[in-house]
Amino acid sequence: MDSRFALTLSIGVLGGLAVALTATMITVPIWVVFLAWASFFFVGGGVAGWGRSVASNLVGVVIASASLYAAHLMGGSLLATAVAVGVGSAVMVQASWVPLLSTTPAVVVGFASTVSTVAGTGNDVTITTISHPGLVAAVACALGASFGLLSEYAATVMTKRTDRPSAHADTPTTEGSSAS
Repeated sequence: MDSRFALTLSIGVLGGLAVALTATMITVPIWVVFLAWASFFFVGGGVAGWGRSVASNLVGVVIASASLYAAHLMGGSLLATAVAVGVGSAVMVQASWVPLLSTTPAVVVGFASTVSTVAGTGNDVTITTISHPGLVAAVACALGASFGLLSEYAATVMTKRTDRPSAHADTPTTEGSSAS
């Protein structure tokens, strides 16, 4: 099967499964799962890409949570939030000095996922329950990268040749030779 079609099929099927899973069993925002899934491919895919994507996304989650908490501590005004997010944005770029986190957009995915989870759930970063937006975003980021790895694996399996060459395929033939 063509690799593009195989990836299309695996992402299509797993995308539907992700929607059902996040609506029923692991209730995290589906948009965060899809952003993290894209992040997985953006950083290069594979097992190494899974690690880079999750690490980068989680650092973004931590920076966003700290930024939003700092804004809260400074009174929560628009100015306080703008300053805190501005500092957090600068920290995200500086995180790229760490080789594992060198793909800044993957860090931004974690940051944006946390902020959007705050907006989407109505929970702010001061709550101390399992519904903390940072925790929810972190779980969704790990789930998204995992779906990325699974979709890549499934596409690879679907593109493998089913007609294996015979053991004698590399043996030279005598056809056309002048041997007698």
